[in-house]
Amino acid sequence: MRRGKLRIYLGSAPGVGKTYAMLSEAHRRIERGTDCVVGFLEHHNRPRTEVMLHGLEMTPRREIAYRDSTFTEMDVDALLARRPAVALVDELAHTNVPGSRNAKRWQDVEELLQAGIDVVTTVNIQHLESLGDVVESITGVRQRETVPDEVVRRADQIELVDMSPQALRRRMAHGNIYKPDRVDAALSNYFRPGNLTALRELALLWVADRVDEYLQEYRGEHNIRSTWQARERIVVGLTGGPEGRTLIRRAARLAEKGAGGEVLAVYIAASDGLSSASPKELAAQRTLVEDLGGTFHHVIGDDVPHALLEFARGVNATQIVLGVSRRRPWQYVFGPGVSATVAVESGPDLDVHMVTHDAAARGRSLPVARGARLGRSRLIWGWLTGVVGPALLTLLLHEGVPELGLANDMLLFLTFTVAAALLGGLLPALASAAFGSLLLNYFFTPPLYQLTISDPRNIVAISIFVGVAVSVASVVDLAARRTHQAARLRAESEILSFLAGSILRGEDSLDALLERLRETFAMRSVALLERADELAPWTTAATIGTDPVSRPEDADVDMPIGENMALALSGRVLPAEDRRVLGAFAAQAAVVLDRQRLVDQAGKARELAEGNRIRTALLAAVSHDLRTPLAGIKASVTSLRSDDVEWSEEDRAELLGGIEEGADRLAALIGNLLDMSRLNTGSVVPLIRETDLDEVVPMALGSVPDDSVELDIPETLPMVAVDRGLLERVVANVVENAVKYSPQGRPVHVAASSLLDRVELRVVDRGPGVPDEAKDRIFEPFQRHGDAPRGAGVGLGLAVARGFTEAIGGTLTAEDTPGGGLTMVLTLPTAGDTPPAAPELPASVVT
Repeated sequence: MRRGKLRIYLGSAPGVGKTYAMLSEAHRRIERGTDCVVGFLEHHNRPRTEVMLHGLEMTPRREIAYRDSTFTEMDVDALLARRPAVALVDELAHTNVPGSRNAKRWQDVEELLQAGIDVVTTVNIQHLESLGDVVESITGVRQRETVPDEVVRRADQIELVDMSPQALRRRMAHGNIYKPDRVDAALSNYFRPGNLTALRELALLWVADRVDEYLQEYRGEHNIRSTWQARERIVVGLTGGPEGRTLIRRAARLAEKGAGGEVLAVYIAASDGLSSASPKELAAQRTLVEDLGGTFHHVIGDDVPHALLEFARGVNATQIVLGVSRRRPWQYVFGPGVSATVAVESGPDLDVHMVTHDAAARGRSLPVARGARLGRSRLIWGWLTGVVGPALLTLLLHEGVPELGLANDMLLFLTFTVAAALLGGLLPALASAAFGSLLLNYFFTPPLYQLTISDPRNIVAISIFVGVAVSVASVVDLAARRTHQAARLRAESEILSFLAGSILRGEDSLDALLERLRETFAMRSVALLERADELAPWTTAATIGTDPVSRPEDADVDMPIGENMALALSGRVLPAEDRRVLGAFAAQAAVVLDRQRLVDQAGKARELAEGNRIRTALLAAVSHDLRTPLAGIKASVTSLRSDDVEWSEEDRAELLGGIEEGADRLAALIGNLLDMSRLNTGSVVPLIRETDLDEVVPMALGSVPDDSVELDIPETLPMVAVDRGLLERVVANVVENAVKYSPQGRPVHVAASSLLDRVELRVVDRGPGVPDEAKDRIFEPFQRHGDAPRGAGVGLGLAVARGFTEAIGGTLTAEDTPGGGLTMVLTLPTAGDTPPAAPELPASVVT
């Protein structure tokens, strides 16, 4: 029996139209005469989806009793008995009720496929098992129902059902997905634009990878070797040389120019396992490739150009990036080189980029590894080998071994000379050559036991011996000195590069710079000293380490910086060659110190400017906003004290009410001014304690009319860690502001929900709203948006609210209310390490 085919409609988010697309597919198949049956479908009371069910046969569901309730699930047995050609099964990731035939719906689908029934189903990208952690980090919701990725990957057809976040939110706002009473909560939580955009990107990338797998399978089945330029794939050929990093960065820039570009770095190694590449350099290049979002590949092949081209065509690459050859001009007599060969044999389907670099035409040898001068132990062994070795060899040849001939004796002595050169360098080798030549002359060259040579040929032989020994010793010593110089220069270049990078990055940590200086030169302490003038005493600007000095003359090393500043180092005396790098550190330290002081001065200047601005605004507020309620109070009191008018009880009550209202306005204004002053002076010290939100919020609503606010504060919310008094002031100010701008008859909605380690309180009004460019400005002191009347306050309520919110470790932001208005989002940290309860989501999101 053939296995049924699986077609999956993959959605980027709930509500994009997966079920609608599946039902449309069913109607098309029925029109073609295909036997289609709906095995299971959830329309969630969506009118357009319900209409699509007309004309489709639906299999009755199976009822299952569980915990005193009855649930319905797909009846697999009924479908197997009915044996339609195609079965429609909605929500592939659904978890069946305990007692069902299978634990998961995808297992039910697997049975249908095994029975030869084709299945059309739906699933959302957030339900793929491998993406659970990613989706949780984006949305804050852990998906409880998942389906293994392999189940979806095995599908014969996968079709992405996509919709832009803006269009999906419009569908939500129009009531096409959820009921109206659930729209605001959904738009404010799971269906935020950022969440939808991230889920959409996940879906597009996942489907793109699956399409790429289909393409590779097709090319392999049909033995297609030419490149299909469906997407930019750039292969970087690496040799393990110093130019590799340049090539990788160049390839990354090429990939950025086209959407979906991919970088693949490949190193071709010989099949015998022998390689001249530096493992350390290859590891660094691998890290660089991965940091830039590419992949690193290690390929075995004796013919490097052929192996590189085979790899590029195998991965359907469109471009190859190679470096200009490091061969010297005379080395081209041995062949054209890898780069030229690849460029010639690449054909019209592969573009080859030849990138110049610093190592071009400088020889194929790799840089000498960092090292140090010959150590003491090597020098000792070199002298022992060069002096004691020839003496022991002479004793052995003279007493215990038959005569070998002068040529063989010289080769044996030369062996000790070469060994002395390799171990101890030039001087032990020269001593070995001189001592060995004397021994050869005295014991093995006629006339024996005399320092004379009778045969001219022996003179030539000994001369050659001395020349070879001296040459080998010179080469080894030169290599050791060059190695030390190269290591030193490389270390210096790394340090200077670090200093230059810190300048470009704007790093201003003087302590970190001095600590790096201390570690570089292995010093005990480093001090940056300065003085006002040549006669003034030295003062310490910054120190690192133990027992720093207070005067340059007391230091082991001092480096002047101008006339009145110096670096003082203690620990050891540095050689003169280190002072160049030390001077760079000193100059950088002076720059960082100046930058820190400029930053401090700029901060103080900003504080002064802000203080002047606040004082100016305060004067303006006092001149009008405080005078207005005072004038009303004064007028009412004057009227009551007048003997010319006989006031009725109603008039008296009205005047007294005006006095009370003016006093309340004055108290509120003065309270906000005092709070703003406390915030500016940093005197707000919150007392953080565990608090229930449903106890604080109602207490904060005493200053607004009872029918102007609707509360939705669940009792199951986790406790928050806040200062109760400050939180009450925050909520009161935010709610008062919302009520002030909300239309008559449209109460402000105050709702709370939990999300991971925080709790959100949302204050929603249906007022005129605030444009995006003004959403941050409304939290500044003395700011009133739009045409707010002068009597509406001095514009401190939201500024105080945000200041208190930040003092208790929360955030206060403004968002648009769907359908018009403004939503204030107050985010607070939960108390302790107790995880908050998972937010309740609509069924279509959870399942």
